[in-house]
Amino acid sequence: MKISDLLKRNGPCFSFEFFPPKDDAGFEELFTTVGLLKQLDPTYVSVTYGAGGSTRRKTVDLVTRIKHELGIESMAHLTCVGASKTEVEQVLEELVANRMENVLALRGDPPKGQTQFVAHPDGFAYASELVQFIRSRYSLCVGSAAYPEKHPECPTRELDLDNLKKKVDAGADFLVTQLFFDNADYFQFVERCRKAGIQVPIIPGIMPILSVPQIKRFTQMCGARIPVPLLQRIEPVQNNTSEVERCGVEHATDQCQNLLEQGAPGIHFYTLNRSKATWTIFENLKG
Repeated sequence: MKISDLLKRNGPCFSFEFFPPKDDAGFEELFTTVGLLKQLDPTYVSVTYGAGGSTRRKTVDLVTRIKHELGIESMAHLTCVGASKTEVEQVLEELVANRMENVLALRGDPPKGQTQFVAHPDGFAYASELVQFIRSRYSLCVGSAAYPEKHPECPTRELDLDNLKKKVDAGADFLVTQLFFDNADYFQFVERCRKAGIQVPIIPGIMPILSVPQIKRFTQMCGARIPVPLLQRIEPVQNNTSEVERCGVEHATDQCQNLLEQGAPGIHFYTLNRSKATWTIFENLKG
């Protein structure tokens, strides 16, 4: 079922994001993890796509198995990195052949070892171009990314918003935000989007903090910030894994409760392929 249709149902949507493991053993372990999360009745599950198509086969295989073997709606990520239009079309044909209905269209990050994105000579330079390509050839539901604190490569919030509108105007059905830790950033961003004429659902992306060095690395890469009060909670205990996780889950739970109470259409969890923290947050929300 198309995610755009699922978002029209009553009640918030909940989705989980995973990345394809490097080996077959990890693949099966992840498939088991996703199967356990089915008890939480997620709206959909998404699977990332490695730089340069490095996980192309695993991404397609994983979303196909999740949808047809587990009965959970799934969405494959698709990026512009290192791929020609022909190669992108091949992936889309595979997805359609496997009866997939959803894709998350992204520009993608530069491959490891590169600092700048370089478009393939016969590829796409921007996510908006990829969105338009998909919508012109397929009846897939297309999601794309949004950045409450702006894309790290964009010089101004105004230009970032213009670029986002291009993706929506090209046919994006919904948006999933980059991780953030201050809900004010999300709500202010949504308000700016609405004023700019962006009316599609904007799903907040939440990542529970499980490691201080790891989350600092992620936020540096994606341009998000960690509020000072939160840093003051996690830095003193950064060598105590269980305490960091407790603080991270507590903060994420508070975020989710506030987001849903104030009208967010749902929550997209960046799981880092770990189900424990996400499961705990769900239990907290139900409680």
